[in-house]
Amino acid sequence: MTALWPAELPRPLRDGYRQSAVEARVTRSAETGPPAYARRYSSVPRSVALSLVLSRSQKAVFDRFWRETTRHGARPFFMPDPTTDGWPLLTPEGQYLLGTGGAPLLLSAQWLCLFGDSLPSETLRGASFTLSFDIWVMP
Repeated sequence: MTALWPAELPRPLRDGYRQSAVEARVTRSAETGPPAYARRYSSVPRSVALSLVLSRSQKAVFDRFWRETTRHGARPFFMPDPTTDGWPLLTPEGQYLLGTGGAPLLLSAQWLCLFGDSLPSETLRGASFTLSFDIWVMP
């Protein structure tokens, strides 16, 4: 069974969010002219850098998730997509789409992830912790 990102943890910070492409091409050099490229993989993951601001109790939840649930980052997990999950669905004119009772309809999306090359690191700010780490979002 694939682990689930703990619901007790807050959304990642917009400030620390960075998504980057992964090189999925093979270069074939030619004697003259520009290089030629071919696909190296049929599916390509994305690298995403995230930061979280956590209270002491939330940090304990993250630490347990990191150490025990993912076995120090060796196991995959599902995580809500911070760029989509929980955001309101809009009409083409930019108005909220409302459901029964007048509540806005929310988008839902999940990523299948692995912890990336930059393992979790933390800084202490007053009574809160800022955790930064990379994940691989699998295709």
